Amino acid sequence: MKIAQIIGDLEEFAPLALQDDFDNAGLQVGDASQKVKGVLLCLDVTEDVIDEALELDCNLIISHHPLLFKPLRTLTGKTYIEKCVIKACKNDLVIYSAHTNLDNVWGGVNFRLAEKIGLQNIRILKPQKDRLLKLATFVPIEHAETVRNALYKAGAGNIGDYDSCSFNSIGEGRFRAKENTQPFAGEIGELHTEKEIRIETILPAYKKDAVLRALFISHPYEEPAYDFYPLVNSWDRVGAGIVGELPAEEEEELFLQRIKSIFQLDSLKHSPFTGKKIQEVALCGGSGAFLIQDAINYGADVFLTGEARYNDYYNVEDRILLAVLGHYESEHCTKEIFFDIISKKIPNFAIHFSNVNTNPVNYM
Repeated sequence: MKIAQIIGDLEEFAPLALQDDFDNAGLQVGDASQKVKGVLLCLDVTEDVIDEALELDCNLIISHHPLLFKPLRTLTGKTYIEKCVIKACKNDLVIYSAHTNLDNVWGGVNFRLAEKIGLQNIRILKPQKDRLLKLATFVPIEHAETVRNALYKAGAGNIGDYDSCSFNSIGEGRFRAKENTQPFAGEIGELHTEKEIRIETILPAYKKDAVLRALFISHPYEEPAYDFYPLVNSWDRVGAGIVGELPAEEEEELFLQRIKSIFQLDSLKHSPFTGKKIQEVALCGGSGAFLIQDAINYGADVFLTGEARYNDYYNVEDRILLAVLGHYESEHCTKEIFFDIISKKIPNFAIHFSNVNTNPVNYM
């Protein structure tokens, strides 16, 4: 099995197109065409993690945080990043990262956190915008089903928990074939009228090319007519943070004690208690403080995240309880997600969880 196949499985779950603009998720180092011997899962890549991979005879390291956020100007070993790249290249290691694409995707990092806490009725806190298109195309009636199915297979027609979604209206298409054409219907030089179905369906913008290829392959016409329309709809299946509900209200202090226990925290920072009970929970793993106002606007009772600034604890006032777990602590579960994706596709394969604590923050 090639490493590229495992990468394909990861990107099927968390497409790179869903990462934030600042990010650099994806293949970091190495040749993905080589055969995979073993996989090591981690949150961060350090020299100790690379040594661990070599000891376990793993030639693929999958991390949440990218090793390379910015281009390297030199490769002299003067930083830990350069040392990691050099060591990985010398030993034919491949390093791959799934970062904000794994944060933003439905079922990703924040959903795993919500599962651990026991949240129900989960929704995206800040859905992405300007990421959807509508396709309208016109197909002879007897070929409509074939074309529809091809579009669905390519990734169109999904709305929430529904698939195979489209709107269909019957009308008449008119056209005249010119010289050097091979018309599916009608004669060259003659105006032709054809009973057609207008198919409208929705798709993520990043799947436009795949859907268009499917349309051309499945459509009987030499020159299929089609239109793409940008949509201003929010994409409520992709975005930053989530909100959910506890099965029953909890006292603030007891809730935080439970969070501390679930995530095995040495300490848990929080703003002053509001005096309200906790049921609506908003959260975002990692650096999620940018969502505090969204959580307040939603009406959540508490916002959990990995990092916050000093003034954030002031600014929430008594509108919401802010609780900060630590960046590393809030994203440690990413290794579990990687394991589930790979083991589901490739059972009984050599997958290892890194035992290296890469948290750069230390506590006395």
